This record gives sequence, structure tokens and C-alpha cells, in this order.
Amino acid sequence: MALSDFIAELDSLASDAQSAFDAASDTDALEAARVEFLGAKAGRLKSVQKGMGKVDKADKPAAGQKLNAVKSSVESALESAMKRLASGGSGAAREAFDPTVPGRPFRLGHLHPITQTIERMKEIMGRLGFTAVEGPEIEDDWHNFEALNIPLSHPARDPLDNFYLSVAAKGEGDSSPAPAIGPDGKPLLLRSQTSTVQIRVMEQRIAAAAEGAQPPVRIVSLGRVYRPDTADATHYPMFHQIEGLLIDKHVTMADLKSVLRMFCQAYYGEQEDVHVRFRTSFFPFTEPSVEVDINWQGGWMEIGGAGMVDPNVLRAVGYDPEEVSGFAFGMGVERIAMRQHGIKDIRDLYANDVRFLSQF
Repeated sequence: MALSDFIAELDSLASDAQSAFDAASDTDALEAARVEFLGAKAGRLKSVQKGMGKVDKADKPAAGQKLNAVKSSVESALESAMKRLASGGSGAAREAFDPTVPGRPFRLGHLHPITQTIERMKEIMGRLGFTAVEGPEIEDDWHNFEALNIPLSHPARDPLDNFYLSVAAKGEGDSSPAPAIGPDGKPLLLRSQTSTVQIRVMEQRIAAAAEGAQPPVRIVSLGRVYRPDTADATHYPMFHQIEGLLIDKHVTMADLKSVLRMFCQAYYGEQEDVHVRFRTSFFPFTEPSVEVDINWQGGWMEIGGAGMVDPNVLRAVGYDPEEVSGFAFGMGVERIAMRQHGIKDIRDLYANDVRFLSQF
């Protein structure tokens, strides 16, 4: 093959490739053109390259130089076409932008109804003089049970009523999990109530007593708690609680009832008259203890428990029950949110259905 014929064939290929890449209006068309001209097996450049063997030996250096130049030119044309398509360009003239056409509205997110309820609770309790505090969700035996006057024999410690934690076994050939052990040598668990935060705060206040951190203690803790309950319309294995604690001199049951009534009235009072009742009950960490109910949809619904802090709990953290007293209360956040919004099934709050959540 004469050198002039080989060069003419390369020039024709370069011209055809440039035209095909410029005419490509989308990535599929561009990919088809790339395969046609630069395909590894049946591309036109590969076919022309095979003609190098027919070129006279003396002309091979010039033919090889021309082949490399054309290959670089075709690859550059392909890269330019890819950039053009990536930037939204096309071979045809772009349609003129019309600023009078309405744009696409953005969908704005908002807080989950449980988060909205928590923030509203914190705001109300803040106006009543309570400070919001937080604590860990993984707890040890002392803070979750012992300091709350729950003895070893108490049924509340039953593994069927708690989420005790496990870790992978370290021994070879033994794949069974082992209990996760805390610093006190006892099993760790997911906290079953936010009363654990009250113990931690009182311990911190006692430790700082030398710096003048004496009662009153006036706090609320809000967060997730875990119990292996069967999920139904009013129960879920993970839910949220608000726990309140007031420690001071001369605190009485009347103070507890007043705070809870003011809270419920502030939370629901703008909607309707709120009726709150207290029923005698028992909790290991309060004495006396009461259940707190509110009237909902023509009936009474329990929202939590409360009572005067048991003297054993005060002693456990270092307070003298002869000098100070206090009350504690705990309420379910989900049940309060359900009552406010007319939600009849707690599971709807955790189904992650945007159609449901966008209502709040």
C-alpha cells in the first residue's frame, strides 16, 4: 500500500469521527460513535491500523507517526463531545430560558411529631423552673436498678423485661455470646427508664457539694428507653419518656400534683379543658406512688407514674432524707403526642410513612 493511500484513509477516518461525535445528541449516540471508531475489536481505527503491514518498509515511520496523530485527534474529539454532553449542551441550539415559567417547588422537611412534643415539653417545664438534662442509654446495674431501690429479687430485673447486652465470645471454637459486663462487674443493659439520669445528676450534685452545689435539684430528662414489650396500639419496645425530679426542703405531694396539673394544663389547655386524676400505685423508687391519667376521647388514659422519692433512693446518692425530700414523675412522650394529635396507634409514629408524618 502506498503511503499516500494510507494517509488519505486516516484523514477520512478522522473527519468522519469528528462529524459523528459532533452530531451525538446524547450519551447513547456518543457511545455508539466511540465503538464505531475506537472499538478495541472492530473499530475503524483498529482496521486501518492493520493496514500498516502493507505499507512499504521505508514509509512505516511516517505512517506510524500519522496513525498516532490521528488517534490522538479522534480521542480529543471524543473527550470534547463528552464534556459538551455533561454540561447540558447539544449540537442543536439550546431552547431559550423563559423566566416567567413557574419553578419546581422545594419540599421542606420538618421535625418528627415526637421531637416536636419533646421540644414543647422542655419549653413548658423550663417555664416551671426545671432544667433539661441528658444521660447514657446504656446503663449499669447501679443506676438502672440498685440506686433506684430495686433489689436483686425484684421482678423488674427479669431478662424477659429488659434488654441485657451481650458481646461476642473471645474463646476459640465458642461462638456463643457472653454478657456485657460493666465496671461494677454486673451486666449492662439498655436503660428501662430515664430515672437513671436523676441518679446521675444527684450523684454529681453531691460530689460538687464542696463547691456549694446544694439542693434544690429541679430537672427533667427526656430520651429513649427500652423494654421488650409486644408492639400493639399503645406499646412499643422503644419509646420516649420525660422524667422530672425536684429535691428540696419541705417538698410535699401537693407540690407534685400542682406541677403535673400545670404541665397538662399548659400543654393541652389551648385545645380544651384538661382533666387529670391520680390513682394509688406502687413503684420501688417512690413512696407514696400514684398513676397519672388524663381524659382522652371519652375515657381515661394512663400517661405515667409519679410519687415522693423513696428515702432509700436519697440515701443511695448521699442525701439525708431527714433534711430533704422530693418528688419524681415519669410520662410517656408518645402517649402525650397521640392524645394531642388524635393518633390511635403508636406504631404509626415509627412506620416512617411520609404521608402520615407530613401532617404534623
